[in-house]
Amino acid sequence: MSDSTKPELISFDLCPFVQRSVITLLEKNVEFDLTYIDLANKPDWFLEISPLGKVPVLREKGEVLFESAVINEYLDEVNPPSLHPADPLKKAQNRAWVEVGGNQLMHSFRMMMAETREDYDAHRDALIKGFRMVEDQVGGTFFNGDHFSLVDTAWAPLFTRLLIVEDVLGENYLPSYPKIRAWANALVARDSVIHSVREGFREKFLTYLQNKTYHGNTPGYVADRLASAA
Repeated sequence: MSDSTKPELISFDLCPFVQRSVITLLEKNVEFDLTYIDLANKPDWFLEISPLGKVPVLREKGEVLFESAVINEYLDEVNPPSLHPADPLKKAQNRAWVEVGGNQLMHSFRMMMAETREDYDAHRDALIKGFRMVEDQVGGTFFNGDHFSLVDTAWAPLFTRLLIVEDVLGENYLPSYPKIRAWANALVARDSVIHSVREGFREKFLTYLQNKTYHGNTPGYVADRLASAA
């Protein structure tokens, strides 16, 4: 049972959007409880508090918040110092790039879930094209330079997964993007990102992808390639 004096984050253990909020909590050194649910069999109590039926959900002080970007904004505001730039225009721009990160996560997910080679290639192309404008925005070690920000918490889950699949399949999803490559490597090596997923995440994530099947239990394109690479 969770400690009601701590914020409680309700999670599915492979969800990248939950990982965003876990990273933020770890960066803020906030004590919190993490409750895992099965998204394929959502408990009634969860459906009663989650308007969209999705994770993450944050429970604190008897109230509920949902949507990872909103949760992170709240956590950042009530647990200073802020992970946002102080300048209002720069802060607004960072929020916009958080949204771009969400779009890239979905391109990546659709690519990994692709049924056919054609579907995979289409989503792969969309993913790589989506990085094009980001390359010139990366300011250094992290998105804004030397200072870790909420943009970094939003993009780290994408790179966590993408670099695993790259490694296993021998792919390159960041061609001609040296700034993003260096940023991705810095993020996945950061303590808050490493500890934002459960032990054995790599193996469980790959198993999840490898188990993706379609009509007649035919494996998806990435699932088939992972089986061949095993």
